[in-house]
Amino acid sequence: MDARGPLLTRLARAAIAREFDQAAERPAVPDWLGQPGAVFVTLTQHGQLRGCIGSLEARRPLLDDLEANARAAAFGDPRFPPLQVEELPHTRVEVSILSRPEPMSFADEADAIAQLRPGVDGVILEWHRQRGTFLPQVWDQLPDPAQFMRHLKQKAGLPADFWADDLHLARYTVEKFKESP
Repeated sequence: MDARGPLLTRLARAAIAREFDQAAERPAVPDWLGQPGAVFVTLTQHGQLRGCIGSLEARRPLLDDLEANARAAAFGDPRFPPLQVEELPHTRVEVSILSRPEPMSFADEADAIAQLRPGVDGVILEWHRQRGTFLPQVWDQLPDPAQFMRHLKQKAGLPADFWADDLHLARYTVEKFKESP
């Protein structure tokens, strides 16, 4: 078992709890948490999404990114009201450490879709100022690559059938760690 998982989820939970002034001290942390890292923190309640915020590129130490995104997922995800203290015991924390995004090369939309690896790839879609991403975990709900791409375009604020020659795609993988229920 990877010892990083319990530590990462505990640190994310503690960052949220500190916002409620709960006695959640930061434990001693290993040096690797000081290295640059990009993290998404996903919160669920009873198997349903309750918040998800993250970074696509490593721009600060992993610990700082983890704590900031844990707080943002709990209190700043615009899809949900801020987490309330009474919800915390029923909220499960998942931490995804992202690999460096790799730009994709493709001839057209069909070629791009054919290159996607369901269950493996997280995908970043960018067109001008529109941008959206799906973590690899989204393949669990959208296993068909064409459907995955349609929903990703909508998440980026584009029509599901949109395509442009200057659309950019990048893919990444994650190491995922989830709290036990």
